[in-house]
Amino acid sequence: MSRYLVIDTSANTSVALYDEATGNVLAERNSERGNDQTETLAGYVQDVLADTGITGNELAGIIAGTGPGPFTGLRVGLVAARTFSYVWSLPLHGAMSLGALAHRVTRELAPTTDFLVATDARRREVYWARFGTDGTRLDGPHVGPAAELPALPVHGVGAGLYTEALAEAGATVADTSSNWLTRAADLAPRALADLATGADLSSTAPLYLRESDAQVPAFMKQAKG
Repeated sequence: MSRYLVIDTSANTSVALYDEATGNVLAERNSERGNDQTETLAGYVQDVLADTGITGNELAGIIAGTGPGPFTGLRVGLVAARTFSYVWSLPLHGAMSLGALAHRVTRELAPTTDFLVATDARRREVYWARFGTDGTRLDGPHVGPAAELPALPVHGVGAGLYTEALAEAGATVADTSSNWLTRAADLAPRALADLATGADLSSTAPLYLRESDAQVPAFMKQAKG
């Protein structure tokens, strides 16, 4: 068995069934929205399994994107991945979601310099990380204003949202990649390559990077006091 169910909900819902032996994506589903993880995830998992005729018990394992990402969406995917891993008695591997974007950049654009990938962190900020030309992570992940990113090429939907701020910082944005979202299909080869080198991907702790937007009501704080 060399087929993996891959789930990433760090920026949008993305599910894929990936065959490590052939390097093929057997089936995938991707949402273009960033707030529908609860509504779409279970259906997407059912769809990719139905498309291939593969059952959960026939999988080699599950790969889950650990973010960074907003609290609710990211949590939905990680809880689901842990549940499927338990129910089907499968190994579970956690991989930083920005690595999926980096893998796509190296595969499709063949970068000649270090580069950044960025996704939308809301509050006029981005989640970002720096990678070498071979896709090796050199720095990050971080969260912060786009205007404070290093002066390097930036790829991903975060770049497209904050093109002007990035330009002021000396960074460059390519039209070809400025709308790219993280995809489970790209996360799988990145994670499996890391596993092959002996990397420890046993943790599925979410990379939130900042405090939740949810605040404790004042009356509850007073009650605790």
